[in-house]
Formats: sequence, structure tokens, C-alpha cells
Amino acid sequence: MPKPQILIVDDEKAIRLALETGLTLEGFGVFCARSGREAALAAQSQKFDAVVSDIFMSDGDGLSFVRELRSNNIHIPIILITAQGSLELTVQAIAEGATDFIAKPFEVGALAELIRRCIATRREAESAEAETEALLEDFSRSGLIGRDPAMIAVYKLIAHAGRSDAAVLITGESGTGKELVAQAVHSLGSRADRPFVAVNCSGLTDTLLEAELFGHVKGAFTGAANDRAGLFEAADGGTLFLDELASTSVAFQASLLRALQSGEVRRVGSTHTRRVNVRIIGASNAPLRELISAGKFRADLFYRLSVLTIDLPPLRERLGDIELLSQHFLRRLANERSYHLTQEAAEALRNYCFPGNVRELENALIRATALAVDHVITLNCLPPHIVQNAQQTQEQIGAYDSARDIVADRPTMNELQRRYLQLILTEAGGNRRRTASVLNLNRRTIQRLIAKYQLAGLTELETENDDGEEIEEEDAGV
Repeated sequence: MPKPQILIVDDEKAIRLALETGLTLEGFGVFCARSGREAALAAQSQKFDAVVSDIFMSDGDGLSFVRELRSNNIHIPIILITAQGSLELTVQAIAEGATDFIAKPFEVGALAELIRRCIATRREAESAEAETEALLEDFSRSGLIGRDPAMIAVYKLIAHAGRSDAAVLITGESGTGKELVAQAVHSLGSRADRPFVAVNCSGLTDTLLEAELFGHVKGAFTGAANDRAGLFEAADGGTLFLDELASTSVAFQASLLRALQSGEVRRVGSTHTRRVNVRIIGASNAPLRELISAGKFRADLFYRLSVLTIDLPPLRERLGDIELLSQHFLRRLANERSYHLTQEAAEALRNYCFPGNVRELENALIRATALAVDHVITLNCLPPHIVQNAQQTQEQIGAYDSARDIVADRPTMNELQRRYLQLILTEAGGNRRRTASVLNLNRRTIQRLIAKYQLAGLTELETENDDGEEIEEEDAGV
């Protein structure tokens, strides 16, 4: 493995030489620069694993050097050497992008250990970033869009689920993309070249749902004119996605559990069973644990389905992804020309909570493209409820700004105290003794307040009207 390359930056030759010698003995390759400018040029032309820089140099402090490296998208670790009294500047440098600092005096061994730790942390971060980018690319092709950390966590769970053949339960509100997740899990697994069959369980009676899933024989019920294979058989070797499981009856859940446990299905009206090899992915927009407590969902079926659980976040919890999703949908809707969202329309979308989630956003944009003139989507192209929300948001911002302006025009507590003191002093003819008596303060405190607020003319007044007494040595009462 090649030596880590370190850039040393210091305007003192003796320190450069000492660091170069010590770090070379610690197993690093070392390049030295005499100034921040020289170091910045070296960092742009050569690849370094870390930078060690003095925070104070003749051509400027290390903070300017940190800013320059970060502005050039150089993200290697930067370790600053700080002396006593430069802690505040060092903290500022960390906020600007420096990685860590070491205080003088220090042992070269301690610096070497810090460098190794920073390099290892950066390499782990780069590996995680590369993994994340690969996930984003893979899942964007499947229609899953988002860079929010909550979605990155979902992508990682999908990747793990794809490597397994275990049952998966996908939870999340309607419109969050549960079927897309199920398709992604299927496509990443060993069954990718086999059928993916989806069925929505809501709105079907037990009889129809059993016939749909398990099939039926001729004459099993009215209208059953021929034998018919069910979706379990159609998905044999592949994946069966059961959406809206919460809407099924407890009786049907018992039949489904039996099929999952035995790996066999029996067509409605038949006495024979058929062996099937199917991976099950279930989905629900209702909280199944609550339904179990209410006696509306079987606990044993829940535990069989939820070997791996993927919970999809609602769009309102990842509003930063709205722009990405909007661009994705508009690219898909484009015909001969691409669509353009005005700033006002884009802001209206960002400020809306989307209770219907991704599906609602997609439908809103489909409507907007239908109403767009010259492929430009304005605020009025969006659904009325989104427009109304945008207008209310602007009104609230306006009300806040007005309230802020009103508060800004109000006097501060200090100003009120100054005005009140000036009023009492004037009424007392500038006499400190009387003023102190009215305000229940001692005269030394009154004198300090006069000096603090620089009350013009009153110092002279109190001198003439203080009954000729000397200022007493008394403690301030406040």
C-alpha cells in the first residue's frame, strides 16, 4: 500500500524540517510549503491525503488557506497547528472546514496518530459516499427518487432485502411508493428473471380474493366456467406482492397464513393442493400492530410477513426531495420540449405538505403540464389548494414582517429606562437626592446611570441643586 502523502505548511524553516523528518520516520510521504499560497497551488496540482498547517503564517492565517482549499473542492483532512491564544481562531477554522487541530507543544507521534485517524475517517466517508451514489443511481432507474437520509436508509434496506429470500413487509402512507419498493426488492434478488405479480387486496370479498390468489376449478361458484390458476401459481418462482393487507378479513388471513406456512395452494372448489415457490412481499398503509391489538389482524401472519420491514417516510418528512421528484416527473412528461417551473411555482411546491405524498405531487405536475403555456409552469397551473397554501404562506410571512417592523420601532428597555430617569431628574430639578428618593435608589447609582446614559445638562443641574452636600461614600443599592 502506498505511503499516505502529507502536505506540511509553515513559514518557519525549522518547524518544516522537524515535521518533515518526524513524519517521514512515521511512514508518511511529505511535501513542504512555505506559505498558504504555495500550498494551495501544490494541492491543486498534486494528490495529498492530508494537510498539516500552522494557523498563523506571514502571508495570512490558516483560516484563509482552509477557505481556499474548500472553495476549490479539495476535501482532504486539514489539521491546524495552534498556539496558546489562537483557540478562538481555530474554532472558527473548524467551522470553515478544517478537520481538526493540535496545540503546541506536541509530540510528532501524537500528530502522526491524529493524521492517521483523520485519513481513516475520510476514507470511510468516501466509501459511504460512493455507496450512496451507487444506490441513488440504481434506485433512480426503478423510479425511487430521493437524497434525504431517510430515503438513503430505505435504499440500504432494499439492498439487504434483495440479497435474501425472506418475506418483506413494506409500511407507509398511501402514495409513498410501496409497490416501487417491492419491485426494487424483486429486481435485486435471485428471482429477478422470474415473474413479479402484484395484487391490491382492498375492495375484494374473501371469496373473490381467494379465487384471485389461489385460483378455482370449474363450477366452484357462479361464473366459474373453467379451471383458472391463481396468482400464487402465476408468480411461481418469482415474487407475489400483496398490497393493502390491512383491508383483509381475519378469515382470509388464516387462509393466507396456511399457504405461506405450507408452501402449497388449493384452488377454490378443489381437493388437491399444488406446491408453489413464491417470495411474499406484503404492504400496508395502516399500522398493523394497532390492528392486532384491536383483533383485526392476525399476529402470527404479521410476524411471518415482517421478517424484514421497510418503512417509507411520507413526503412531508423529506421536503428537500420535492425538487428532485418534480424534475424526474417533468422529464418523464416532456414531449418535444422540456417543461420549466417558475420560481414562484417551485416555491409553492416546496411549501406544501403533500398529504397524498409522491402520488399527489405527480398528479399535480400532470395537471400543471396540461395547463402550461409554452411549456412554462406558473403558479396558476398548479392545483387550487396548492396555490391557496402558497398565498396563505405569503400572507403569514407578510404578517410576520409587519410584526417584526412594529417591534423594531418599539423602544428597548434601556431606552425606556433612560427616558424615565431623564423625566424624574428633570422634575426633581436635577437634584440627585430627590431623584434617588423617588426611584428608591442611592445617589451613587443615580450618578452611574447619568454617566451610562450620557444625560446632557443634568450633571450640571445636579451640581447646582444638590444642597451643596458632598457626595457620600455609599454603596450602590442596585
